[in-house]
Amino acid sequence: MSNAKTLARPYAKAAFELAVAENATGRWSDMLGLASTAVTEKSLSVLLESPLATSNQIVGILAQTAGESFDARFNNFLAVLAENKRLSLLPEIANLYQGLREEADKLLRVRVVSAFALDDSQATRLKDALAKRFNREILLEAEVDRSVIGGAVVYAGGQVIDGSLRDRLAKLSNSLSN
Repeated sequence: MSNAKTLARPYAKAAFELAVAENATGRWSDMLGLASTAVTEKSLSVLLESPLATSNQIVGILAQTAGESFDARFNNFLAVLAENKRLSLLPEIANLYQGLREEADKLLRVRVVSAFALDDSQATRLKDALAKRFNREILLEAEVDRSVIGGAVVYAGGQVIDGSLRDRLAKLSNSLSN
C-alpha cells in the first residue's frame, strides 16, 4: 500500500494543480472518482493488465465509459497514466487528491466510533467542538461499535481522542493491578 501511495502521490499532486489552475477542484474530484471506480471493475482491470491493449485503447475505453463526464484535459491526464502503466493507481490517486482538496479547503475528515448512533444534536455539538479545536470545518463520519461500551473514540487526522468507557475501564483495571 505504501508503495502505491508513493507512486500515486506525484500524480495526485499534478491532478490537484491542474484542477486548481482550472478552478475545477470539484469536477476533478468527480472525474477521478468515476475513473477509479471504472478501473476497479473486473472487466477493465483485466484489460489494464493485458499486454495486447495499448494505452490509447485503454484511455479510449475509459472515455467512452464516462461519456461526457471527462473533459479533454482529464483525458490527457489519463493518457499520461496509461503511458506510464499507472492507471491501476487511480483509486489511490483519487484518495490522495481528496486529501489535498480537503487540506486546501480547510476541511478535516473525522471518524467517530461510539457504542450507539449519534443523534443530530450530539453530532452538531461534536462537530462544533472539533471545529474549534482544529480550526477547520469538520466532515463527520459516524460509526457504531458496541465494544466501545460508552463514550466515543475520535479519529481526527493523525490524532486519536479516546473518550470511550472501554478505555477508562482498562486504565482503572491497570491502576488497580499495580
